Amino acid sequence: MAHCEGQRGKQQEVALNIPVEEVCIQKGVSAKGELPYPHLAPQVAFCLKQTTTPRNWCLKITCSPWLDYVSILVILLNCVYLGIYSPCEKRSLNMQVLDAFSFTYFTVEMLIKMVALGVFGYKGSYLSNNWNKFDVFILSGEVLDHFMASLGIKIHVCHVLRLMRLVNRVPSMRDLVTILLDTLPMLANVLVLYIFVMLIFGIVGVQMWAGQLRNRCFLGEDVLKNYNVSLSPYFVSKYGERSPFICSHDHNNGMRRCHDVPPYVHDEETCSSAVPNNSSAASELSVPVLAVAGAGASSCVNWNLYYNVCRAGDHNPNMDAVSFDNIGYALIVVFQVVSLEGWTEIMFYVMDAHSFWSFIFFILVTIMGSFIMMNVCAVVIATQFSESMTRKTRQRRASPVTKLHRQLISWLKTMLRRYIRRRKRVHPRGSKSKSSGVLGQTLMPFRRKLGRLIDSKYFDRVIMLAVFLSILTIAMEHHGQPKEVAEMLMISNIIFTLIFVVELVLKLLVLTWAYFKDQNNNFDFVIVVVSLWEIIAKADGRLSVLRAFRLLRFVRLLHFLPYLKRQLLVLKTTMKEGALLCWLLLLVTIIFSVIGMCLFGGKFTFVTQNGGTIKSRMNFDSLLWSMVTVFQILTEEDWNLVLYDAVAATSPWAFFYFFAIIVVGKHVLLNVLVGIVVKSFQAMHSSDSDQDSSSSSPSSQTSESDSSQTENDESNVSLTYDEHCPPSSCGSKPPTVISSALTDTSNDKVSSTHDEHCPPSSCWSKPPTVIGSAPTDTNNDNKSWSSVQRALHWCRQHEDWSFFVLSPQNRFRIFCQRVICHTVFDNVILLFILLSCVTIAMERPGIDPTSTERRILNLSNYVFSAVFMIEMLFKVLALGLVYGKDSYCRSSWNTVDGLLVILSFVDIIVSLASTGKNNKLGILKVLRLLRTLRPLRVVKRAPKLKLAVEALMASVKPIGNIVLICCAFFFFYGILGVQLFKGKFYHCVGEDIRNITTKTECLSADYLWVRKEYNFDSVPQALMALFVMYSKDGWVNIMFDGLDAVAVDRQPVRNHNKWMVFFFISFMMMSFFLLDMFIGVMVDTFHQCQQEQKRCDEREEEGEALKDQVRDTESEQMPYYTNYTPVRRFIHSMCMGNTLDHFMTITIVISVFIMALEHYRQPLYIQNLTEYCYYLFTTILIIEVLLKLVAFGIWRFLTVRWNQLDLTVVFVSITSIILSKMKMKNTIPINPSILRVCRALRLAQVLKAKKIRVLLKTIIKTLSQVGNICLLFMFFFFIYAVLGVELFGNLECSEDHPCLGLHRYFNFKHFGMALLTLYQVCTGDNWSGILKDTLRECRPDDAGCLSYLSWASPIFFTSFVITAQFVLVNLVVAAIMQALEDSKEKNPTNSCLPLEEENMLDAEAAPQSPEESVRYGSGTT
Repeated sequence: MAHCEGQRGKQQEVALNIPVEEVCIQKGVSAKGELPYPHLAPQVAFCLKQTTTPRNWCLKITCSPWLDYVSILVILLNCVYLGIYSPCEKRSLNMQVLDAFSFTYFTVEMLIKMVALGVFGYKGSYLSNNWNKFDVFILSGEVLDHFMASLGIKIHVCHVLRLMRLVNRVPSMRDLVTILLDTLPMLANVLVLYIFVMLIFGIVGVQMWAGQLRNRCFLGEDVLKNYNVSLSPYFVSKYGERSPFICSHDHNNGMRRCHDVPPYVHDEETCSSAVPNNSSAASELSVPVLAVAGAGASSCVNWNLYYNVCRAGDHNPNMDAVSFDNIGYALIVVFQVVSLEGWTEIMFYVMDAHSFWSFIFFILVTIMGSFIMMNVCAVVIATQFSESMTRKTRQRRASPVTKLHRQLISWLKTMLRRYIRRRKRVHPRGSKSKSSGVLGQTLMPFRRKLGRLIDSKYFDRVIMLAVFLSILTIAMEHHGQPKEVAEMLMISNIIFTLIFVVELVLKLLVLTWAYFKDQNNNFDFVIVVVSLWEIIAKADGRLSVLRAFRLLRFVRLLHFLPYLKRQLLVLKTTMKEGALLCWLLLLVTIIFSVIGMCLFGGKFTFVTQNGGTIKSRMNFDSLLWSMVTVFQILTEEDWNLVLYDAVAATSPWAFFYFFAIIVVGKHVLLNVLVGIVVKSFQAMHSSDSDQDSSSSSPSSQTSESDSSQTENDESNVSLTYDEHCPPSSCGSKPPTVISSALTDTSNDKVSSTHDEHCPPSSCWSKPPTVIGSAPTDTNNDNKSWSSVQRALHWCRQHEDWSFFVLSPQNRFRIFCQRVICHTVFDNVILLFILLSCVTIAMERPGIDPTSTERRILNLSNYVFSAVFMIEMLFKVLALGLVYGKDSYCRSSWNTVDGLLVILSFVDIIVSLASTGKNNKLGILKVLRLLRTLRPLRVVKRAPKLKLAVEALMASVKPIGNIVLICCAFFFFYGILGVQLFKGKFYHCVGEDIRNITTKTECLSADYLWVRKEYNFDSVPQALMALFVMYSKDGWVNIMFDGLDAVAVDRQPVRNHNKWMVFFFISFMMMSFFLLDMFIGVMVDTFHQCQQEQKRCDEREEEGEALKDQVRDTESEQMPYYTNYTPVRRFIHSMCMGNTLDHFMTITIVISVFIMALEHYRQPLYIQNLTEYCYYLFTTILIIEVLLKLVAFGIWRFLTVRWNQLDLTVVFVSITSIILSKMKMKNTIPINPSILRVCRALRLAQVLKAKKIRVLLKTIIKTLSQVGNICLLFMFFFFIYAVLGVELFGNLECSEDHPCLGLHRYFNFKHFGMALLTLYQVCTGDNWSGILKDTLRECRPDDAGCLSYLSWASPIFFTSFVITAQFVLVNLVVAAIMQALEDSKEKNPTNSCLPLEEENMLDAEAAPQSPEESVRYGSGTT
């Protein structure tokens, strides 16, 4: 079967990739010389031979490369046509002419190829190539376009299809597309599982929240009739339906009620009065609400009090785009949540309407959908692409553009040679040559000296120092700098430019024309010329941007950092191999942009509440903005807002357009880049291993002493590697300590295998054996020494003494050693650590200093500090403090513990000494939170968790190098941003700013001239803005601010400089490569540690495998079903066959689709249909379970996990029927109908495709590993949550101080809320808004604002985002990739499924044998 599939795949690949140039062979190739093109049909159309004049001409044209050149030129003309095309305007005459010319050309091209190759039925005919069939399909689409246009129907299909011709004309792009097509089968399997997960969560959402997002607060009485006041029928917030006020019914536990409606506001005045009840007041109120409210503060009526009835309305949030009314809308919402964009806003709506605990559902969706399923998709695409690339043995063909470029280069070289020859003929060697020869001989010694000067390392260091200082001066520029600083920077720029000019002149004197052969020299030459031009011409500063490119000269210093150089080579290889992918991504972007222009062009204009119109900035009105919008959707930044506009402008079916962009662009093309990065890392390791093997071959003939020394070195290396990926635990026997002056280092290496606080003499009752002690010095030598030397010598002799007082044989010290090595001591310390973590989590700024809770927390702090101090004293007395081979400070864990103990006592002293509220030293108590790292000792007891920690620790060095590369990348773009946008990110804030153009006009109108939070006024500010963009959150708003920037002290103008978009798009494209470098590092490190652990576990697994074989042979002697009755034997064979499984598959799929039919306000017949079908399907499930119980028996049935799942599903189904019949929907916290969804889990068992089973095993193995990785998340989340409460616990959100990211549900008020907020930051949803809230300026009346947040907040969030988003989440990707690799193996180690279950699944695809049936039934593993 696999062979047949391989043959079909090969045939498909050949059919897709037969290019014309392979069948076009030059004349004379044939052995007989009969046919000029032997690989083509001799005769086509019954009369056209290869020598016939018309066909011969067509063959020459078809086989000529110029046909492809002209075709590419016409395709580029179509791109120009799309660039000037506007969906809102009528096509001009030039566009119609270009359209007709394109259609005519490709029609003629098709006819020429058909005449040359034959239409079909011949060898190498036109339609035998699938790419030619695609060309015919495109032409058919154009004909359909013209036909529909003649009928007055414009669909513009040809606009989309024309550009796809480029794939067939560029061979390298054609090969890439073919490789991508090879990944489609596995991608289809991933999409099946992905849709399965989305369907389950969608059905749960419909069962729980159908119609609840329509809840609004309506008027409880007829206000118009009673008070003659015109009000909206339900309360509408100032943001409209984009952010509605959703209320909760009385029987629900929602977080918002109608009494929470904010008071009515009129003329910036909050109304609080109620309507008077007397008749005179009522008569006075028979006027509009504005007149009533304008009478004064006492008569300002809060009309919002009458919105006191919560019931369902007609609209859902975000213009009906977000709802759970049916399965279609629910799938749209689930897809938004999986994309991690805007999911918190949807969750807040559900929490308002239903319950606070609804966040559990959304967290499960994000974990299962985004962190697991989407990463599984990324891993599958990456691995399949890498495998397809390695299977490609065919050499890549050069594209027509590359061929044309090579021809032009060769032509230019030929012309230059001819010119030189003519020059020599016209000017023969004469007197001038003699004089020049004499001058050259005279200058030769001078040039030699200059050459030695240039080649010296000092010259290079001076130039690099000048480059560094010049970059530093450029980085010092900022907005609002004093004139003195500006003059100093200008003078320094002139000085450095002169230095680089001198360098250029010296190199030209030495190298002459050879100077320009080096690309680095050409780069330096351009920078120097631009700098001179800027100084001489006194340019306006725009050319100063190019001076930032001097930073790239630091690449020459990479020979000092070889590991960083290797990673840069990986990045360079990735960018080189990913260049073609970028072109394909550009093509896909243009195609989707054209589709968007056809679907949504000119439709993103909406009416505001004031009656005006507003045009969305993210639109499809032109090709440029359409491409920007599609690129924004690819990055998944605010793509949901574009979806809301599209749904409001057209229909909910517009969702499929966005789904296609994200799946094709984000989950396929951009994940191919991950595969390229991983492949580059693997290639780097293979090249390193080849170099190591080649370098180790000469050393095989060394002497015996050298080999022993090599063995010692190898053991040292293994111990060094043990810090990152230890293969095994330490031994159990006491070591032999070699006390010799020449073996101090070996003692260190031996002691490194012991416990961190147990020296060799402390873990056993007897001291270690001492061999070869150093001889003592004589008294004569001691007399000749000075007192200082004698003291030093005495200290060396007493290094093993604790504090130079307690000897190793001291009884008290031995007692302390036995105490710290006892397991009870470690367990007690761990218990106190957990208790201290609990008390630290209870800390929050809002605790009353005089309350009992505060006194208990302070007392517990004193107690824990005392306990940890006692622990430290015991260890210091037992091990020694500094001196000694196993002293306390030799262990990094002990050093951290001691530092934390000291800081805890410093905090206690500071808190007791300080009496004021503004305790500036109080921030030091935050440092004691690092004690929460001590539970990491549990890692040693969990092998899988140890693997995750080892991968994390081993990746610190490579990730540090990636961070360095990112910092250089940020610094480069930061300097560019400062040069382009400094002082331009200010805007005026006021009521009416339409006529404001400058800062002076804004201030004269009593408005505020405000700087935006993310700006480029200085390099630090630019770096923070670029990091926000790098995380792909909020980059669109920063880009729009850059496009609107006009000048310093000028009001922004919408799209003032739209071509600045390339600055931001280029940064985002580079960020794709650098983000994937993090993934490559984590995957590579995790794979190495996994392989190391497998090698160490092989010995244990061999013994277990032998036992399993013996057990299998014993169990195969007698089948368990030998004594079955005929009826039971028939039931057994039925359960072991495929018929029952296929029937249950169809049954469960039908039941799931019937559940998906349920919707809001459904008719009665659908409700009855679903109810009766549920009873029927539950009965079928019960019958299946009973049949399997009869066939296998109770014990054999329960040993299989899938059977346990079946039993659970039956139990849950019966429970849901009982609860629904008892009408306990409003009594229990969850809807009983949700339990019906559990039957959909049965689909996971009955998915029969082999590749889907591999993915299932991958997901199950990943879940087991992700559980351990979640512990790492918990450690980091705990530390940062407590820090967040300490730093941001007092931040308030109000109407005067609105928050952009913090919410009434997600904030840092206490530890639980801080955890939820950090999870939001981890998902990357609007974390830039949270950072803005923490960076706001402190106002005089804001007591909760801390002055040091301006620098503490960026450090807090930057470090957390790097750790959570770039490291830990990518560790999940590494675990998935390793799990997929294990699942594809024939006999994977640490199998996630029992062997009997795997045999049961394999038996479905192969004929059953008695031994397999026995093995399945016996339950052996």
